Amino acid sequence: MLVLTRKPGEAIVIGDDIEIEIVAIGGGKVRVGITAPRSTTVHRKEVWVELQASEVAELSQNGAEPAAAPADAADAPSS
Repeated sequence: MLVLTRKPGEAIVIGDDIEIEIVAIGGGKVRVGITAPRSTTVHRKEVWVELQASEVAELSQNGAEPAAAPADAADAPSS
């Protein structure tokens, strides 16, 4: 994992077309702004994990094999 220190107003770039900007820091929270192509889905990890679990459950009900999830999918934060 790459860990970076950023101040409000500063950003990082992923690839050629994704930018993550620190919008605000306060109250124990960090507000993040994400600029990405519309074709790129963006979810909080805990939401993504739930979506993956729902997809797996739906596929198993239909008798299909689910696609493998990334190794860290089970490590989603509980908050």
